[in-house]
Amino acid sequence: MRWMINSGLLLVAFATCSPWAKATETSFSWDKIKYFYAFGDSYTFVQGTLGYPNYSWIGDELNLSFTPEQLLSNEIVPRNTSSDGSNWTEFLTGCMQGKPSECSPRQLWNFAFAGADIDINLLPLHHNFSVQLVDQVKQWSDYAADYIPHPPGETMTAWWIGINDTGDSLGNQTITDFHAFWETEMTSYFQAVQMAYDRGLNSTHLFINVPPEERSPAQVFDTTNGPILQQHIVDFNAVLAEHVQQFAAANPTATVLTFDAHTWFNNVLDNYQAYGFGNITGYCQCRDPTYFWLNTGHPTEYVHVLLAQAILAGLEQVSVST
Repeated sequence: MRWMINSGLLLVAFATCSPWAKATETSFSWDKIKYFYAFGDSYTFVQGTLGYPNYSWIGDELNLSFTPEQLLSNEIVPRNTSSDGSNWTEFLTGCMQGKPSECSPRQLWNFAFAGADIDINLLPLHHNFSVQLVDQVKQWSDYAADYIPHPPGETMTAWWIGINDTGDSLGNQTITDFHAFWETEMTSYFQAVQMAYDRGLNSTHLFINVPPEERSPAQVFDTTNGPILQQHIVDFNAVLAEHVQQFAAANPTATVLTFDAHTWFNNVLDNYQAYGFGNITGYCQCRDPTYFWLNTGHPTEYVHVLLAQAILAGLEQVSVST
């Protein structure tokens, strides 16, 4: 883990292959977190009874609005995520099914949408009903922020986006300067983050970078597009890291955490047998825990179990004693 303290700012980066340290200078405590918010794409979304089937917990781009009664009665459908089981947000919080408000010790309020990119103005929608990240935040702000809790010190907001952005841009001939494009994406991304912060999610933020999708079954044997995607991800993650630091500096009272999913995924894939995997290049749409990939682009439930364990270990390491 690499961490630094600067004029009231806490910026912690952790991954299981890095040495650990304890940041006692911060007041952050995982034990005190009772409300967990999530924004992102298919790696993060959970299914809801009022969500678009196999895409969201609540609503879609054609039906963003909902009433307070619908919001509070909406339930998490168990084992219905891109892993064909539960995902990392559910394993991390223990909120696996039912109304989030009835979960204990942590409530999971998940506004991620499968297939999401950052901004509809920058990349085409996967589907006409896809909710991009900026619209996820707007949806939360307009229809949920006033009705579900987010008290300071007890709330964490997780952000995991960019997997589709880096992949969707592979064949985009209109992008001639990718560094400039990633900068434009990050401007939009962090305007949404700042909006969430200003609207009340102003306590703790966790940013997760893009994993090595060039190692997924869709790309691992593609000698043309695989290396391009790999470079897109490296560049995206570098620009993301810069903007995370800028956000932290602009909001010095916030606790800003980052999890290096890129390093973590590479470490597990490089040492797959030690984690119990037997196949890391193919996929199986089944419940065989020896497969890393469920399909051409999504990891299995067991990967999400391990990911949640790694994130939890980092959160516990940077927490103060309570």
